[in-house]
Amino acid sequence: MERPTLYIANKNYSSWSFRPWIALTGVGIDFEEVLIPFDYPGGNCDIKAISPSGNVPVLQHGALKIWESLAIIEYAAELYPEACLLPRDRAARALARSVSMEMLSGFRALRGACPMNIRRPRARIVLPDGVDADVRRIETIWRDLLEKSGGPFLFGAFGAADAMFAPVVNRFDIYDLVHRDDTLAYMRTMKAHPAWRKWEDAARAERWIVAEDEV
Repeated sequence: MERPTLYIANKNYSSWSFRPWIALTGVGIDFEEVLIPFDYPGGNCDIKAISPSGNVPVLQHGALKIWESLAIIEYAAELYPEACLLPRDRAARALARSVSMEMLSGFRALRGACPMNIRRPRARIVLPDGVDADVRRIETIWRDLLEKSGGPFLFGAFGAADAMFAPVVNRFDIYDLVHRDDTLAYMRTMKAHPAWRKWEDAARAERWIVAEDEV
């Protein structure tokens, strides 16, 4: 099978790139990585040249291009069923898709106020309306899934849903947003995953600095 190529942006900032990258890496799918850095304020013509949407991530597999994080993860789950990115049980698989879609389309207050930034020192900020509600909802999702599956990841083994929430783990950490023991335990599990550590090490080694309002 032809090896796919995943186009991503800066590892320190790009939550959208982080999701498919940690999904594929976390279950051992082999792919070529191409990083195209943000180049503000004018954008990066290299991204526009390879991406139908003008954004990354993009997965290229032969002549086919797939964009948007969850679409890439779903495609990889079909292409590599043995990797078990999605649960084998139909009901669990539907639930994994539901929470992944909720993450994809929701939690705008949290996203807007607390951009992903691997290198940011941990410190609280003044939070606008809506962030606390987003945090409580995410904690409820995690708690319910972990109780149902028994952990240590949301559906037992690491998979698509964990990848979709991976940037939130960074946000909860660096903005000091959560203090529940079960939430913190899940975050420690995610941050201990070899794929997380590999991404984090690379992010900390990057030299690019992008203003938070440009990410």
